[in-house]
Amino acid sequence: MSQKPVYGAATAAHPPPAARGALKFSSGDRFYADLRRRVDHYFLTTGQTRRADPQTYLKAAALAGWLTASYALLLSFAGTWWLAVPLAASLGLAMAAVGFNVMHDAGHRAFSSRRWVNKIMSMSLDLMGASSYVWARKHNSIHHSYTNVTGHDDDLNVGALGRLSPYQRWLPFHRLQQYYLWAFYGLLPVKWLLFDDFRDVLTGRIGRHRLARPKGWDLATLLGGKATALTLTFVVPLCLYPLWVVLLLYGVVTVVLGVVLSVVFQLAHCVEDAAFPVPPDESGRMDSHWAVHQVQTTVDFARGSRLLTWLVGGLNYQIEHHLFPQICHVHYPALAPLVEEASAQYGVRYTAHLSLFGAVASHFRWLRRMGMADPAGRRSVA
Repeated sequence: MSQKPVYGAATAAHPPPAARGALKFSSGDRFYADLRRRVDHYFLTTGQTRRADPQTYLKAAALAGWLTASYALLLSFAGTWWLAVPLAASLGLAMAAVGFNVMHDAGHRAFSSRRWVNKIMSMSLDLMGASSYVWARKHNSIHHSYTNVTGHDDDLNVGALGRLSPYQRWLPFHRLQQYYLWAFYGLLPVKWLLFDDFRDVLTGRIGRHRLARPKGWDLATLLGGKATALTLTFVVPLCLYPLWVVLLLYGVVTVVLGVVLSVVFQLAHCVEDAAFPVPPDESGRMDSHWAVHQVQTTVDFARGSRLLTWLVGGLNYQIEHHLFPQICHVHYPALAPLVEEASAQYGVRYTAHLSLFGAVASHFRWLRRMGMADPAGRRSVA
């Protein structure tokens, strides 16, 4: 199902007004109340838990085994390039799979009903080089609250290198961004490991949003995670192999990991059918209810592929995830028909690309569209 956005279109002639405070959404929406009743009825009638089931724990163990085996084998055969390169790619894919299936659910408290289990599982992100503390604020609080709102959703901000929103500043070299941005997606893990988290903590901000600086256990986890990630990434391999070998294989791992992570999330929001709404005035009050906003700024893709759904932790069902982030991803395929039916009943635009290729092509076209010369001379509000 694919329809054109009904608001926040890319042809808007003026930049969005700068809200003075936090954005606010309309309240009392019947759509979300009815949808929650349908979801509650689903769990009541099926008797299933909203968190992970035993099969999900087995899946998590299998993915952890894949990651560990890839790392160990890469250390053993890094000197043989025809084995090392596919092993490095396997490690990058395994890290992405653990991030999608384990860390992401745990970070949303959707992996377990026990808070300490979710905390430990979410720390798998720290072992891979990014701070689970910073991610919780950036992703859970900011992105999930202000999805696709320019100047508020920091996921839209890739700096001067790219233009993902019609309300960001256009620069001449953006004409080629549909070709070069894919390579820069591969640098995401490097930025997480060496720059972004430190910048956010030191400045106490993520974009225009405040970030409480971590203290105590949170600070220890952040610094310990960085130290562990640097040790596993560089110190241990350098005890066995020359620097150039370590850097080359790290490049393969990080490019595979970064591209997979970035593309999966970009396909949900930075595509042609996703809306980019803005507050109508300086009050910062949006026209729609939060749930309507989530459906219209998010796009599902390749819902018919069980393999893809398994690998990406149900994140091809991004609409369902944004509406119910504290429900484990294994339930998204069953919840999708409920969300789509309710959306149709209440006149809320619900969009899904049929295939992965179709979603990738839509992202490419969106990048190309955002890279076209902008005669209106709009400037970024970020």
